[in-house]
Amino acid sequence: QVHLVESGGGLVQPGGSLRLSCTATGDISAIANFGWYRQAPGKMRQFVALTLNDGRTNYHTSVMGRFTMDSDRAKGTSSLQMNNLKSDDTAIYYCNAGVNGKFTWGQGTQVTVSA
Repeated sequence: QVHLVESGGGLVQPGGSLRLSCTATGDISAIANFGWYRQAPGKMRQFVALTLNDGRTNYHTSVMGRFTMDSDRAKGTSSLQMNNLKSDDTAIYYCNAGVNGKFTWGQGTQVTVSA
């Protein structure tokens, strides 16, 4: 079993930056890949970034060039560096891990972009 905890959210002005972190505990050797998702008020959960089995990372088009995801499966950690934040980036951000063919989710961390 794997447990995920996110941190690093907060309030930031438009154009600012935040770095989110995700730490896994438990059987981290079972983690196949990490991903980041977000859910804005009144909207469905949306894919943000995901590492593939070949090591590449896919990004949602809305964050390309602004967000950078890094992961270390051996350590059970992942991060999401978010630059040039926009008001549309306001959401709860969730870390996700593929574990034994299923998804495991963290509790989420709130990111608010506002002047």
